[in-house]
Amino acid sequence: MSADTKQYVSWFRHSSPYINAYRKKVFVILLPGEAIAHENFHNIAHDITLLNSLGVKLVLVHGARPQIDQALKDAGIKANLHEEPSGKLHRQLRITDIDSLVHIKRVVGQMRINIEAMFSMGLINSPMHGADITICGGNFVMAKPYGVQNGIDYAHTGEIRKVNSEAILAQLESNNIVLLSNLGYSATGEVFNLTAEEVAAETAIALDADKLLIYSKESGILDKEGVAINKLSAEQAQKLIEEKIQQGGVDEALKNLELSVKACLASVSRSQVISYADDGAVLTELFTRDGVGTLITQEHYEQTRAASIDDIGGIMDLIHPLELEGALVHRSREKLEAEIQYFAVIEREGMIIACAALFPHDNQTAELACMATHNEYRNNNYGKVIFEYMEENAQTQGIKKLFVLTTKSPHWFLEKGFTESSVDALPMEKKNLYNFQRNSKVLEKKL
Repeated sequence: MSADTKQYVSWFRHSSPYINAYRKKVFVILLPGEAIAHENFHNIAHDITLLNSLGVKLVLVHGARPQIDQALKDAGIKANLHEEPSGKLHRQLRITDIDSLVHIKRVVGQMRINIEAMFSMGLINSPMHGADITICGGNFVMAKPYGVQNGIDYAHTGEIRKVNSEAILAQLESNNIVLLSNLGYSATGEVFNLTAEEVAAETAIALDADKLLIYSKESGILDKEGVAINKLSAEQAQKLIEEKIQQGGVDEALKNLELSVKACLASVSRSQVISYADDGAVLTELFTRDGVGTLITQEHYEQTRAASIDDIGGIMDLIHPLELEGALVHRSREKLEAEIQYFAVIEREGMIIACAALFPHDNQTAELACMATHNEYRNNNYGKVIFEYMEENAQTQGIKKLFVLTTKSPHWFLEKGFTESSVDALPMEKKNLYNFQRNSKVLEKKL
């Protein structure tokens, strides 16, 4: 087996938990007009088809801003755009008069046809061979006029009144992909021009979607150095929004942050921002632990907590390589089950990436043991996080002194305030069990 084949097999195996987790879940995907115009869109279509094949229920919301701008320019119509905050969202709204609406409907109709054609491909040598995708749409989004704001009449520009979630869910249950645009419909038979961003967010909320996936120019929300931020809680994202507003200007990152926070503070578990220019971005984001974009979540992405019996398998997978190296003493499943009440773990995306145990002894002394961090995360300070969690736990229990036995990491513990000690300083029951063949270093720390 070649190295490439082995790497592929390894990736495929590691992706299986995500495949199981995403099956029958609802994802809403925002495809701005820029994404559809990009040369990578055919690869995006292939990736979306794969998600559908894996049992993910998909709603696609496509924008058309650059296409509409070009159509209006060709028709000699000025594109009147205004930045208009709506609630907590900053939106660039187009004044849609009757002449503009005619061209907008034509553009959106053509784009819909082209998207449907893209998902109808089934050539033998294409990734979509045998997919048999059905795209459906309809008057699922009810709209109302945006009206007159700050003295400006927005005419046929609208905002969402209601998303018909029951009708959309019925289509998803039939394994159809639902395609929505930036157009909404009123009870009086009128058509209103909406923003695709608002349609995506409100649809995700109405459906209680598991994810809102946002394609953007950049590969996520970038920090000051231009590097994508891996994850943000909704609270952290809100602070970043406030900073951007104070700095002035409304950019794509601000809009994506606002959409994500709005969705997460409502009913959507997670929003993820990825680049439409990166081939395979959605697959890497969804089927690897670290992804390539920015995750905005209701809850903290990682959780440090007391361990439970359900964590036994994850802890064993974590400590087994260290046991083979001789860094940790072997613990059987039965022993772990008996001791699980003393353990704490860090969980990341359903995976145990760090653990530690705190065993109380006499005289307000406790042993810090079985500290382990997944080899992929050993440079990310997770050892420090789990240590501080256990130290705080010890103080809560009234522990006055911690001790550790280590063969590999004495310097790490010395940096955390431990000092060298001796076997004679150990509690009697631990001293009697000391393995002189391992010759572990004894360190202690007063709390």
